[in-house]
Amino acid sequence: MIVDSHCHLDFPDFAAELDDVVARARAAGVGRLVTIGTRVRRSAQVRAIAERFEDVFCSVGTHPHNAGEEADVTLDELLAEADHPKVVAIGEAGLDYHYDTAPREAQIAGFRLHIEAARRTGLPLVIHARDADDDVAAILEQEMGEGAFSFVLHCFTAGEALARRAVALGGYVSFSGILTFKSGAPLRAIAAGLPADRLLVETDAPYLAPNSRRGKRNEPSYVVETARILGEARGLSPDEIAALTTENFFRLFARAN
Repeated sequence: MIVDSHCHLDFPDFAAELDDVVARARAAGVGRLVTIGTRVRRSAQVRAIAERFEDVFCSVGTHPHNAGEEADVTLDELLAEADHPKVVAIGEAGLDYHYDTAPREAQIAGFRLHIEAARRTGLPLVIHARDADDDVAAILEQEMGEGAFSFVLHCFTAGEALARRAVALGGYVSFSGILTFKSGAPLRAIAAGLPADRLLVETDAPYLAPNSRRGKRNEPSYVVETARILGEARGLSPDEIAALTTENFFRLFARAN
């Protein structure tokens, strides 16, 4: 079994063929999928997909791109949305200084709110971090001092320092199709050196299709290629890396077990 720890099945491109997309994932050996929330106030849409399929779960949260429009989301509101058996994670939330779609102060406030929700619920936080390594690491370290919570750096493209600081806090690091790109050698080097029990794979579908599907719409079945490349970077067979990342998935996303 392989698991896709991060995909966006609520994306409009998937709507007309959702059953086929999930069926192809199952046929490829993908045993669980987590479809990710990007707006708390659209949680019902994401949750409905998770409720439709036994092997699909979801998260609830506000993406940093949307932090400005959902700046008034309260902790109680977030906790209420998370109180559903199909919700296995908080987020994605975090910081994106590359696009700066939302004011940075709103992103930071939202990030801290989601950390508190993860702490209160015991659910892992799915973190978006782009061009904000220092601030993400500093906030994680400060907040961990206020009380423990679990988290994963999703679609990891940052530097080794952030990966190391995250792992030191007990966090996980998840790699997407970018790991398979010809330009992905630095990421493969980082992945090769991280602790085995902190590694995950994902699609971030419909984005970032792996190298053999470059330019196409990504989907969960393609995560098998990313897992294979991660295994090669670590000297593991496809079966070994599948077993490893699956074990890590269930340790982190315990409610999906």
